[in-house]
Amino acid sequence: MTQTETIRRAERVRASELLGRGWLNTGGKDVSLQDLRGKIVILDFWTFCCINCLHVLDELRPLEQRFSDVLVTVGVHSPKFEHEADPDALAAAVERYEIAHPVLDDPNLVTWQAYSARAWPTLVVIDPEGYIAANLAGEGHVAGLTSLVEELVTEHEAKGTLHRGDGPYVPPEPVSRTLRFPGKAIPVARDLGGSQAAQGHFLVSDTGHHRIVELDSDLATVVRSWGGGEDLQKGHHDGDPDSARFNEPQGLTVLPAELAQQVGYDIVVADTVNHRLRGINAETGEVTTLAGNGVQRLLDAERARTGAVESGSLGSDPRNVSLSSPWDVLWSETLGLVVIAMAGTHQIFTFDPVTGELSIFAGTGLEGLLDGDADQAWFAQTSGLTEDAAGDLWIADSETSSLRVLRTGATGAAAKDAAAAPAVETLIGEGLFDFGFRDGAPEQARLQHPLGVTALPDGSVLLADTYNGAIRRYRGEHLAADGTTVAASVSTVARGLKEPSDVLLDADGTSLLVVETNAHELVRIAVPQEYLTVDEGAAQSQRPATAVAPGEFSLSIGFSAPTGQKLDDRWGDPTQLKVSSSPEHLLIEGAGNSEGLRRTLRLNPEVTEGVLHITARAAACDGAPGEEIPMHAACHLYQQDWGIPVTLEAGAQSELTLDLRGVR
Repeated sequence: MTQTETIRRAERVRASELLGRGWLNTGGKDVSLQDLRGKIVILDFWTFCCINCLHVLDELRPLEQRFSDVLVTVGVHSPKFEHEADPDALAAAVERYEIAHPVLDDPNLVTWQAYSARAWPTLVVIDPEGYIAANLAGEGHVAGLTSLVEELVTEHEAKGTLHRGDGPYVPPEPVSRTLRFPGKAIPVARDLGGSQAAQGHFLVSDTGHHRIVELDSDLATVVRSWGGGEDLQKGHHDGDPDSARFNEPQGLTVLPAELAQQVGYDIVVADTVNHRLRGINAETGEVTTLAGNGVQRLLDAERARTGAVESGSLGSDPRNVSLSSPWDVLWSETLGLVVIAMAGTHQIFTFDPVTGELSIFAGTGLEGLLDGDADQAWFAQTSGLTEDAAGDLWIADSETSSLRVLRTGATGAAAKDAAAAPAVETLIGEGLFDFGFRDGAPEQARLQHPLGVTALPDGSVLLADTYNGAIRRYRGEHLAADGTTVAASVSTVARGLKEPSDVLLDADGTSLLVVETNAHELVRIAVPQEYLTVDEGAAQSQRPATAVAPGEFSLSIGFSAPTGQKLDDRWGDPTQLKVSSSPEHLLIEGAGNSEGLRRTLRLNPEVTEGVLHITARAAACDGAPGEEIPMHAACHLYQQDWGIPVTLEAGAQSELTLDLRGVR
């Protein structure tokens, strides 16, 4: 049975109207479903903090180009964080990520609720007659979407209900800037070759222009650049500075001089959307690819089925290894390695410039906030890195709005040889949906999606608290000048900034340098004599709660393999469901991992509200139903995490159905 036959035989559901605060990329016009009748429509429910949502934007681009006369993508921006509800911040994000389709601003989650969306990202396919054809949660659906769109085109062209032609997208007017959404910056601390290089300069990832620049100490004059060419275009190409291409680069770090001479490059760049590490020889200008094959890294099907944790070395050929949105890089004197914040897989990787070895240093790949041994810890979009004098690694963990520290446990070769087990500790932060703007004791303090972090000589740590528009300071317990013990605390250094994404100490030691991303510039801020204490409260992402009945509760996940694929049952059941709750005692029965996509839970009647945490996985391979999967068939893993807020009410629904990949 084809997907469209499945649609015809199932009850057809009329798509709900698109309602929100306003529209972007439409020339100021509102768009209705009636305006889109005759087109295949993909609603992309997204929020601009979410790395998985950013992946989907890139996955959809080839599909949008191929079917440009019959397909319209509508981004429905339903914010997770408070800052994301700011219309100016949304407009900046639409420009930053070069979104070339209409975007509906849905700050109150009106359209989100109308389509029963429960996760970022969620995709809803609407056929040319205005009926829902599919619900898809998570990323990695482009192959299935392609086959579904092809079938819908065939069906509705035959019926005469498909209308070809342009959609409602209106491109914005281009704006010329020296920098465009810069991401990270580091000081030029040694000679990088050439008469133009000088201390007091800064290397900056000019992310929106897809290049790396060296800025003069005035923070405005571009001394030299690598990548983008005259037209400032993205792509992947090695070579001289003019021909080289990057794609939204973020973090960068400089290797020690002797090591750079040995390996042939000075600068390591996190080439984020290319899913690669790149190297720059500062003297010759040559750009090379160091690691990554350009294919986004996903959890493989066998590990998804068994729940095994991958750690250690990833092989001897780093350019044949898949990476996923490396966001920051750091040369670690302690480890003698490049440390990588691998945002897309919620992990910390390392790279040895001498041997080329890539390794997983910390994180299971599961998204969340869990401390403990490094190989068992959970992160959520690791986005900023710094190393302190003791050799510990500090991490801005953006999606949990947290400051984490990875205690290396040893220094020098001992740490590199893992003689002592590294461990992860959270200093600020509570979880995926907890945020705020509050100073004071670290356990009560709150951040909002921080992206940058730097360790200072006095032992304190600065954070670019991005969505609060602030620079924050963490100071651990220490001795005052009079010998008394001062408790650990969090304070505010500066506020009122436009999405600061990085912060570092200026060369003079008396001022800070801030990468103010949405102002498209680097700015200096004087280190204040006294720090601010702000308390604007703690908050949680306000997703609509689902009323559920206490007692026995049925949970099921819908999954339909796309045309041309079948479930990979060679090693048993290829589906897996993991369920937990906050608070833990919300679930009397049904927590844990098991095969299959159905589970009977028992909800505690003594709990009034909480969150069900659900992870579903399914593995499918290319092949026809009823036939054996070929030995070297391409296989695909479908996975999504949900956090479902619930209120327990007598007489409410006693079942919940979610779509991992549901075709109606």
